[in-house]
Amino acid sequence: MNRIDALFRRKRESGGKALVMFVSAGDPDLAFTEQLVPALAGAGADIIEIGVPFSEPMADGPTIQAASERALKSGTTLAGIMAMLHRLRLRIPQTPLVLFSYYNVILQYGVERLAADCAAIGVDAWLVVDLPPEEEGEILPALADAGIARITLVAPTTPPGRMGRLLERAQGFVYYITVTGVTGARVELPADLASQLDAVKAASPVPVVAGFGVATPEQARAVASHVDGVVVGSKLVGAVADAPTPAAALAAAAELTRRLAAGLR
Repeated sequence: MNRIDALFRRKRESGGKALVMFVSAGDPDLAFTEQLVPALAGAGADIIEIGVPFSEPMADGPTIQAASERALKSGTTLAGIMAMLHRLRLRIPQTPLVLFSYYNVILQYGVERLAADCAAIGVDAWLVVDLPPEEEGEILPALADAGIARITLVAPTTPPGRMGRLLERAQGFVYYITVTGVTGARVELPADLASQLDAVKAASPVPVVAGFGVATPEQARAVASHVDGVVVGSKLVGAVADAPTPAAALAAAAELTRRLAAGLR
Protein backbone atom coordinates (compact mmCIF):
# COMPACT_ATOMS: atom_id res chain seq x y z
CA MET A 1 0.00 0.00 0.00
CA ASN A 2 1.41 3.41 -0.95
CA ARG A 3 1.74 6.30 1.48
CA ILE A 4 -1.38 8.16 0.32
CA ASP A 5 -3.64 5.12 0.55
CA ALA A 6 -2.16 4.17 3.92
CA LEU A 7 -2.71 7.67 5.27
CA PHE A 8 -6.37 7.83 4.32
CA ARG A 9 -6.94 4.35 5.68
CA ARG A 10 -5.55 5.51 9.03
CA LYS A 11 -7.78 8.57 8.92
CA ARG A 12 -10.87 6.48 8.25
CA GLU A 13 -10.01 4.18 11.14
CA SER A 14 -9.42 7.09 13.54
CA GLY A 15 -12.25 9.29 12.33
CA GLY A 16 -9.87 12.13 11.53
CA LYS A 17 -9.43 14.20 8.40
CA ALA A 18 -6.25 14.87 6.43
CA LEU A 19 -4.44 18.19 6.50
CA VAL A 20 -2.63 18.94 3.24
CA MET A 21 -0.19 21.86 3.37
CA PHE A 22 1.16 23.57 0.24
CA VAL A 23 4.74 24.83 0.32
CA SER A 24 6.16 27.22 -2.24
CA ALA A 25 9.54 25.58 -2.75
CA GLY A 26 12.49 27.97 -2.71
CA ASP A 27 10.69 30.83 -0.95
CA PRO A 28 12.83 32.57 0.11
CA ASP A 29 15.34 29.82 -0.74
CA LEU A 30 15.61 26.03 -0.78
CA ALA A 31 17.61 25.94 2.46
CA PHE A 32 14.60 27.39 4.25
CA THR A 33 12.18 25.02 2.50
CA GLU A 34 14.31 22.10 3.65
CA GLN A 35 13.71 23.21 7.23
CA LEU A 36 10.05 24.09 6.68
CA VAL A 37 8.80 20.76 5.33
CA PRO A 38 9.86 18.63 8.34
CA ALA A 39 8.55 21.34 10.67
CA LEU A 40 5.12 21.10 9.02
CA ALA A 41 5.12 17.31 9.23
CA GLY A 42 6.04 17.50 12.90
CA ALA A 43 3.28 20.02 13.57
CA GLY A 44 0.53 17.84 12.09
CA ALA A 45 0.59 18.15 8.30
CA ASP A 46 -0.48 14.79 6.84
CA ILE A 47 0.43 15.43 3.20
CA ILE A 48 2.75 18.11 1.85
CA GLU A 49 2.45 19.58 -1.62
CA ILE A 50 5.75 20.84 -2.97
CA GLY A 51 4.96 23.79 -5.22
CA VAL A 52 7.44 24.23 -8.07
CA PRO A 53 7.91 27.94 -8.86
CA PHE A 54 6.92 29.05 -12.34
CA SER A 55 7.18 32.42 -14.06
CA GLU A 56 3.51 32.49 -15.09
CA PRO A 57 1.47 30.73 -12.36
CA MET A 58 -1.96 31.29 -13.91
CA ALA A 59 -3.90 29.38 -11.24
CA ASP A 60 -2.34 31.27 -8.35
CA GLY A 61 -3.27 34.51 -6.65
CA PRO A 62 -0.93 37.32 -5.55
CA THR A 63 0.46 35.55 -2.48
CA ILE A 64 1.78 32.48 -4.30
CA GLN A 65 2.71 34.51 -7.39
CA ALA A 66 4.99 36.65 -5.22
CA ALA A 67 6.44 33.54 -3.58
CA SER A 68 7.23 32.04 -7.00
CA GLU A 69 8.99 35.24 -8.02
CA ARG A 70 11.11 35.21 -4.86
CA ALA A 71 11.95 31.55 -5.36
CA LEU A 72 13.02 32.05 -8.97
CA LYS A 73 15.13 35.07 -8.01
CA SER A 74 16.89 32.96 -5.40
CA GLY A 75 17.90 30.49 -8.13
CA THR A 76 15.40 27.72 -7.39
CA THR A 77 15.18 25.05 -10.08
CA LEU A 78 13.34 21.76 -10.36
CA ALA A 79 16.68 19.95 -10.23
CA GLY A 80 17.45 21.71 -6.97
CA ILE A 81 14.03 20.80 -5.60
CA MET A 82 14.57 17.16 -6.48
CA ALA A 83 17.91 17.10 -4.68
CA MET A 84 16.23 18.64 -1.64
CA LEU A 85 13.40 16.09 -1.73
CA HIS A 86 15.94 13.27 -1.78
CA ARG A 87 17.36 14.56 1.50
CA LEU A 88 13.93 15.27 2.98
CA ARG A 89 12.63 11.79 2.27
CA LEU A 90 15.26 10.40 4.62
CA ARG A 91 13.95 12.69 7.37
CA ILE A 92 10.21 12.17 6.83
CA PRO A 93 9.94 8.66 5.37
CA GLN A 94 6.19 8.24 5.89
CA THR A 95 4.76 11.64 4.92
CA PRO A 96 3.17 11.62 1.45
CA LEU A 97 4.77 14.17 -0.88
CA VAL A 98 2.97 15.61 -3.91
CA LEU A 99 4.86 17.48 -6.61
CA PHE A 100 2.67 20.44 -7.61
CA SER A 101 3.83 21.98 -10.87
CA TYR A 102 2.92 23.64 -14.13
CA TYR A 103 3.58 21.45 -17.14
CA ASN A 104 6.22 23.59 -18.82
CA VAL A 105 8.67 23.02 -15.96
CA ILE A 106 8.11 19.25 -16.13
CA LEU A 107 8.49 19.23 -19.91
CA GLN A 108 11.81 21.05 -19.71
CA TYR A 109 13.12 18.60 -17.10
CA GLY A 110 11.86 15.63 -19.11
CA VAL A 111 8.68 13.72 -18.26
CA GLU A 112 10.19 10.25 -18.15
CA ARG A 113 13.31 11.47 -16.36
CA LEU A 114 11.28 13.29 -13.72
CA ALA A 115 8.95 10.35 -13.14
CA ALA A 116 11.89 8.01 -12.67
CA ASP A 117 13.64 10.45 -10.34
CA CYS A 118 10.45 10.91 -8.29
CA ALA A 119 10.05 7.14 -7.97
CA ALA A 120 13.64 6.78 -6.78
CA ILE A 121 13.18 9.54 -4.20
CA GLY A 122 9.75 8.51 -2.99
CA VAL A 123 7.51 11.28 -4.33
CA ASP A 124 4.00 9.86 -4.20
CA ALA A 125 2.01 11.89 -6.72
CA TRP A 126 2.02 14.69 -9.25
CA LEU A 127 -0.51 17.49 -9.54
CA VAL A 128 -0.01 19.22 -12.89
CA VAL A 129 -2.27 22.19 -12.56
CA ASP A 130 -2.44 23.34 -16.19
CA LEU A 131 -2.53 19.99 -18.02
CA PRO A 132 -6.13 19.26 -19.06
CA PRO A 133 -7.39 15.67 -19.02
CA GLU A 134 -7.40 15.59 -22.81
CA GLU A 135 -3.62 16.05 -22.75
CA GLU A 136 -2.76 13.73 -19.86
CA GLY A 137 -1.38 11.17 -22.26
CA GLU A 138 1.73 13.34 -22.08
CA ILE A 139 2.43 12.09 -18.53
CA LEU A 140 0.27 9.06 -17.70
CA PRO A 141 2.50 6.34 -19.22
CA ALA A 142 5.57 7.62 -17.37
CA LEU A 143 3.64 7.91 -14.11
CA ALA A 144 2.20 4.43 -14.47
CA ASP A 145 5.65 2.95 -15.08
CA ALA A 146 6.98 4.77 -12.01
CA GLY A 147 4.05 3.90 -9.74
CA ILE A 148 3.21 7.57 -9.12
CA ALA A 149 -0.38 8.79 -8.76
CA ARG A 150 -1.82 11.58 -10.89
CA ILE A 151 -4.00 13.87 -8.78
CA THR A 152 -7.25 15.00 -10.42
CA LEU A 153 -8.54 18.56 -10.08
CA VAL A 154 -12.27 19.30 -10.27
CA ALA A 155 -14.00 22.64 -9.76
CA PRO A 156 -17.45 24.15 -9.21
CA THR A 157 -17.51 24.95 -12.93
CA THR A 158 -16.84 21.34 -14.02
CA PRO A 159 -19.97 20.06 -15.83
CA PRO A 160 -21.52 16.94 -14.24
CA GLY A 161 -20.77 14.67 -17.18
CA ARG A 162 -17.16 15.74 -17.35
CA MET A 163 -16.79 15.45 -13.60
CA GLY A 164 -18.04 11.89 -13.73
CA ARG A 165 -15.45 10.97 -16.32
CA LEU A 166 -12.68 12.63 -14.31
CA LEU A 167 -13.66 10.87 -11.10
CA GLU A 168 -13.71 7.49 -12.79
CA ARG A 169 -9.99 7.87 -13.57
CA ALA A 170 -8.97 9.44 -10.25
CA GLN A 171 -5.90 8.22 -8.39
CA GLY A 172 -4.58 8.97 -4.91
CA PHE A 173 -7.11 11.64 -4.03
CA VAL A 174 -9.29 14.19 -5.79
CA TYR A 175 -8.54 17.86 -5.24
CA TYR A 176 -11.78 19.85 -5.28
CA ILE A 177 -11.33 23.58 -5.91
CA THR A 178 -13.72 25.31 -3.52
CA VAL A 179 -14.00 28.64 -5.33
CA THR A 180 -13.91 30.00 -8.84
CA GLY A 181 -10.80 32.04 -9.51
CA VAL A 182 -7.22 31.80 -8.32
CA THR A 183 -5.66 30.63 -5.07
CA GLY A 184 -5.77 32.86 -2.01
CA ALA A 185 -7.20 33.00 1.50
CA ARG A 186 -10.88 33.97 1.64
CA VAL A 187 -12.88 35.53 4.45
CA GLU A 188 -15.90 33.48 3.41
CA LEU A 189 -16.37 30.36 1.30
CA PRO A 190 -19.31 29.82 -1.09
CA ALA A 191 -22.71 29.31 0.54
CA ASP A 192 -23.44 26.24 -1.58
CA LEU A 193 -20.04 24.63 -0.99
CA ALA A 194 -21.36 21.92 1.35
CA SER A 195 -23.74 20.50 -1.24
CA GLN A 196 -21.01 20.59 -3.89
CA LEU A 197 -18.61 18.71 -1.64
CA ASP A 198 -21.24 16.13 -0.70
CA ALA A 199 -21.91 15.43 -4.38
CA VAL A 200 -18.24 15.00 -5.27
CA LYS A 201 -17.59 12.84 -2.22
CA ALA A 202 -20.52 10.57 -3.07
CA ALA A 203 -19.29 10.09 -6.64
CA SER A 204 -15.54 9.72 -6.07
CA PRO A 205 -13.90 6.28 -5.83
CA VAL A 206 -10.93 7.83 -3.98
CA PRO A 207 -10.68 10.30 -1.07
CA VAL A 208 -11.56 13.94 -1.72
CA VAL A 209 -9.74 16.96 -0.32
CA ALA A 210 -10.80 20.56 -0.85
CA GLY A 211 -8.71 23.69 -1.18
CA PHE A 212 -8.39 27.23 -2.60
CA GLY A 213 -9.48 29.75 0.01
CA VAL A 214 -9.29 27.69 3.21
CA ALA A 215 -7.45 29.83 5.75
CA THR A 216 -8.71 29.27 9.31
CA PRO A 217 -9.25 26.27 11.60
CA GLU A 218 -12.98 27.02 11.53
CA GLN A 219 -13.09 26.95 7.73
CA ALA A 220 -10.97 23.80 7.66
CA ARG A 221 -13.30 22.04 10.09
CA ALA A 222 -16.41 23.07 8.17
CA VAL A 223 -15.02 21.97 4.82
CA ALA A 224 -13.55 18.71 6.12
CA SER A 225 -16.88 17.68 7.62
CA HIS A 226 -18.02 16.98 4.06
CA VAL A 227 -14.85 15.43 2.57
CA ASP A 228 -11.69 13.59 3.58
CA GLY A 229 -9.37 16.54 4.10
CA VAL A 230 -8.46 20.13 3.30
CA VAL A 231 -5.61 21.91 1.55
CA VAL A 232 -4.12 25.12 2.93
CA GLY A 233 -1.62 27.02 0.81
CA SER A 234 -1.80 30.80 0.57
CA LYS A 235 -2.33 31.26 4.30
CA LEU A 236 0.87 29.34 5.00
CA VAL A 237 2.85 31.06 2.24
CA GLY A 238 1.69 34.43 3.54
CA ALA A 239 2.63 33.60 7.11
CA VAL A 240 6.15 32.69 5.98
CA ALA A 241 6.48 35.86 3.90
CA ASP A 242 5.25 38.15 6.69
CA ALA A 243 7.63 36.83 9.35
CA PRO A 244 10.60 39.08 10.16
CA THR A 245 13.19 36.27 10.35
CA PRO A 246 13.54 32.67 9.14
CA ALA A 247 13.19 31.42 12.73
CA ALA A 248 10.01 33.41 13.16
CA ALA A 249 8.72 32.09 9.83
CA LEU A 250 9.28 28.49 10.93
CA ALA A 251 7.54 29.16 14.22
CA ALA A 252 4.56 30.85 12.54
CA ALA A 253 4.22 28.04 10.00
CA ALA A 254 4.32 25.36 12.67
CA GLU A 255 1.79 27.18 14.86
CA LEU A 256 -0.62 27.63 11.94
CA THR A 257 -0.29 23.95 11.09
CA ARG A 258 -0.90 22.91 14.68
CA ARG A 259 -4.07 25.01 14.88
CA LEU A 260 -5.38 23.66 11.59
CA ALA A 261 -4.59 20.06 12.52
CA ALA A 262 -6.32 20.47 15.88
CA GLY A 263 -9.43 21.69 14.10
CA LEU A 264 -9.58 18.51 12.03
CA ARG A 265 -9.39 16.06 14.94
